[in-house]
Amino acid sequence: MRKLGRYLRETYDELVNKVTWPSADDLQSSVVVVSIASLIIALIVWLMDVFFSWFMGLSFMFPPLS
Repeated sequence: MRKLGRYLRETYDELVNKVTWPSADDLQSSVVVVSIASLIIALIVWLMDVFFSWFMGLSFMFPPLS
């Protein structure tokens, strides 16, 4: 039980005194960058899905020639 108390005190001390937390402005700009990157990646994946769905529809429309 003593080890748990020591662990919790050291963890609290590290989080309060040793960790450098980002400022509100840094955090906001990071959120904007991550949101835009996520939207771009989602758009790319959606476009690939639309293209492959269209392509697979074409390939099943025309049976093989042999």
